[in-house]
Amino acid sequence: MLKFWKKKPVEPTATPDAVTPEERVEKVADAASIDAGPVVSEALAETVLPEPEAPDVEPDAEEASIVEAAQPAKRSWRERLSGSGFAKSLTTLFVRHPKLDDDLLDELETTLITADVGVEASSNLVEDLRKRMHKREFADAGDLLKALRRELVALLKPVEKPLDVSTFSPFVILTVGINGVGKTTTIGKLARRYSDEGRSVMLAAGDTFRAAAVEQLKTWGERNKVPVVSQGQDADSASVIFDALQAARSRGTQVLIADTAGRLHTQGGLMDELGKIGRVMKKLDTAAPHEVLMVIDGTTGQNAISQLRQFRQTAGVTGLVVTKLDGTAKGGVMFALAREFGLPIRYVGLGETATDLRVFDAEAFVDGLLPASLGG
Repeated sequence: MLKFWKKKPVEPTATPDAVTPEERVEKVADAASIDAGPVVSEALAETVLPEPEAPDVEPDAEEASIVEAAQPAKRSWRERLSGSGFAKSLTTLFVRHPKLDDDLLDELETTLITADVGVEASSNLVEDLRKRMHKREFADAGDLLKALRRELVALLKPVEKPLDVSTFSPFVILTVGINGVGKTTTIGKLARRYSDEGRSVMLAAGDTFRAAAVEQLKTWGERNKVPVVSQGQDADSASVIFDALQAARSRGTQVLIADTAGRLHTQGGLMDELGKIGRVMKKLDTAAPHEVLMVIDGTTGQNAISQLRQFRQTAGVTGLVVTKLDGTAKGGVMFALAREFGLPIRYVGLGETATDLRVFDAEAFVDGLLPASLGG
């Protein structure tokens, strides 16, 4: 039989000592945050009582500007990606070198490797194009450009698999990744997306190590009018997420998105905590989490390969979000990730506003990198 404990109130209160998840949720039907409550003590032997919530502070300036900014008209993939270093390099290459010859292919190979497509993948792709050129399959550099487009799309098409959050209720998304990749911001954008689709959403502030993370998540919750389950700083992350799952189930919430603390893939203790979070959730739902979504910074290049390899082994990553692709020279890592792991790329970040988190589209992504024609 499951045994429950309740946290001791920080200050005396007239509220009854025992409050069920259902009662707690009812009180915050229109609020943007929920104080996390009891958890299963047997499942959480290591769990510590949460510290009092930190006082409200101003959210990070960048975060505030993101959630408060009026949403502009949605810009095309080409508009978003044309300013990236990868796209500029490809465009410059074909504009500067419109003649179809081996020099063009040599420079193309260098451009792909520099953009972190990967040495082997770049070499194989270029050598295939070189053989076809020598067979006179291309009339000019324009034909080569079209062939390159087809090859790049073919590399990414197998990982173009949108996330279906309707298969479970609540559908639990656990977000993971190293420090600074934009997990909290991505969660806020996902909350906005799913809310706009008419789904009920709840957020779990599982990043209890970084004080600003809880405040940032609450800011997103307030702007998107979705509840946020949280405890105090340094509380047990598994405890927070377990309580959020309890609340989501009792309320009939359709999507629960859980934040976790950023951690380096080399930090064994913190990586083990991710495994604990998964085990704790299974006490309530044996299938949870239904998606382990790893957020990867597109500017990190080939280091993303080692990050994903470790997170996949520890946390069972099932899908990817690649952020900051609109301004990086390392966008080729998308192709390296697809070739190495074959994991679905669910979303990509093409800017700072909520609408700039796009469902991944292989053809649109490649078209955004390549020049529309040899004229630019």
